[in-house]
Amino acid sequence: MAMVEMAVSPFLTGTLATSCLLLLGLSWQGGAAAPISSHCRLDKSNFQQPYIPTSFLLFQASLADNNTDVRLIGEKLFRGVSMSERCYLMKQVLNFTLEEVLLPQSDRFQPYMQEVVPFLARLSNSLSTCHIEGDDLHIQKNVQKLKDTVKKLGESGEIKAIGELDLLFMSLRNACI
Repeated sequence: MAMVEMAVSPFLTGTLATSCLLLLGLSWQGGAAAPISSHCRLDKSNFQQPYIPTSFLLFQASLADNNTDVRLIGEKLFRGVSMSERCYLMKQVLNFTLEEVLLPQSDRFQPYMQEVVPFLARLSNSLSTCHIEGDDLHIQKNVQKLKDTVKKLGESGEIKAIGELDLLFMSLRNACI
């Protein structure tokens, strides 16, 4: 067998070393992330794409959504949450939407789900180190109300959450860039 040699650039080596130091630093802190607000940011380029992969999925979900009385992502979600904490809130909503709504419904809206889930997962991954200082009980309370509403509505709630992906996307943009 031929052996493949790979050249590693000094930049890549430095990036890997920095990442390892960051992970070690987090473990020394007992797993808690340092309160650095820059981690609660998304790159503006995520929101400048000419094609948002949620558009066709939203159309399909809106056809299936027959509940026009409930808004999941709106003013009530942000009640009691300061502007500096909103990106963290939206991170929580994004993670809930991915894990408890999109993945269980992934077979339903094909092939559109194949584009949306990886796109939103990349955004979630970019926010993986986003934490806030102090107590987040007020944020968790708001997220739990959202979860309870979706669960109370059952499949209709999941369809509504998919139909509001554009609101999720806009709220992430407004809170995190």
